[in-house]
Amino acid sequence: MEREHLIKPVLDHPYPTVQYGKGVFLYDDQGKAYLDGASGAVTAGIGHGVPEIIEAMTEQASKVSFVYRSQFTSEPAEKLAKKLSDLEPGGDYWAFFVNSGSEATETAMKIAIQHWQEKGRFGKNKVISRRMSYHGITMGALSMSGHVLRRRRFIPLLEDFPVVAPPYCYRCPFKLNAASCKLACADDLETAIKRIGAEHIAAFIAEPIVGAAGGAIVPPEGYYKRIKEICDRHEILFIADEVMTGIARTGEMFGMQHDGVEPDLIALGKGLSAGYTPMAATLVKDHVMAPILQGSKSIMAGHTYSANPQSAAVSLAVLDYIEKHQLAQAAQSRGVYLMAKLRQLADGIEIIGDVRGRGLLLGIEFVRNRDDKEMFPPAAGITARIIDKAFHKGLLVYPAAGAVDGAGDAIIVAPPLVITEAEIDLLVLLLEEAVREVMDELARESAGGGKDGEI
Repeated sequence: MEREHLIKPVLDHPYPTVQYGKGVFLYDDQGKAYLDGASGAVTAGIGHGVPEIIEAMTEQASKVSFVYRSQFTSEPAEKLAKKLSDLEPGGDYWAFFVNSGSEATETAMKIAIQHWQEKGRFGKNKVISRRMSYHGITMGALSMSGHVLRRRRFIPLLEDFPVVAPPYCYRCPFKLNAASCKLACADDLETAIKRIGAEHIAAFIAEPIVGAAGGAIVPPEGYYKRIKEICDRHEILFIADEVMTGIARTGEMFGMQHDGVEPDLIALGKGLSAGYTPMAATLVKDHVMAPILQGSKSIMAGHTYSANPQSAAVSLAVLDYIEKHQLAQAAQSRGVYLMAKLRQLADGIEIIGDVRGRGLLLGIEFVRNRDDKEMFPPAAGITARIIDKAFHKGLLVYPAAGAVDGAGDAIIVAPPLVITEAEIDLLVLLLEEAVREVMDELARESAGGGKDGEI
């Protein structure tokens, strides 16, 4: 057998070869169909093989695909920057284009620090975050991330920025009831600021909905208004990591719109290009840019492919498609339907502890005992087993394991925004079959003494 040269996620795992995609389905070279119940990595928001996007690619490629940002600007990049500002309430954002969500959050971190440097406040150089979070895999982005499993290999190289409790109502870190907690999870930001000192903190970064680090955890009502008030009072910029929630995924164009809060900076990715090209962005409010415009007049960041006209044109076409087909509204209505189906599923499956999320960004948490929310031991590999079973049945879902200090099992269900109710029914049916097969395995292992003595 010929040796391989491509580094894949798991080096000895046999991956099928994708042949093409259409709508919410992907097809491998054997003709097998896979319902894309996770939009890849919560990315392919408008589905696969959309003719309008292919046409936009071809049209721009016939003109120019690449220019270096220090030599030229381009019409697609200028239009995309204005379009994104117009989509966000307030409409006073600048845009810095990069290639991935990790770069977008890291650029937001750098701009926040530079903002205070240009004002002569050089001590404000920390960007704090929540203990349950994921902001990317580059070193700066990973320093801001509280994802235990992804940090573990690089701890000696990382800053210890994740210091704030998560808004995790299902497993409240303060052992309080959501109805009467008075937003203790938001007030923990104030506690962290007092411990560190506001004079050292440039910004606070948070995902509107906790994604890969928690499985679609939605904060309680009023949480982000409290967060923004605390940040403003202590002169700390608020960065919204909308890489996963942005661009119609939650039923609004931006996840923070549900809370009526305008962040000082926004990181976008994934849905911005819907997977048709590498593209991400950092949006920056006028008041954050002001001291830089009056000072150095240059953001200390840059990437070779930043703002390239090819990716900008594709992203513009994606945004136009989303607006034309009202996909934010579709995400909201289809999300209600999918949520109802998943909660109905949970009623009959005892290892489903919680179903949560917003729009078409939904999460399912699995537990060993629903009554006391006991987690499965990590060695049981419940998340991986469910994902594997679903995959072999032709359903793709996204992992969100390790949320509780490296333990805990969850998946994200986030199909393309164009999914139909009939396709949702198929998704839930395949997922139920996968989960029940894992439950049958657990029962057999329990009767036979357990897998590796763990169950």
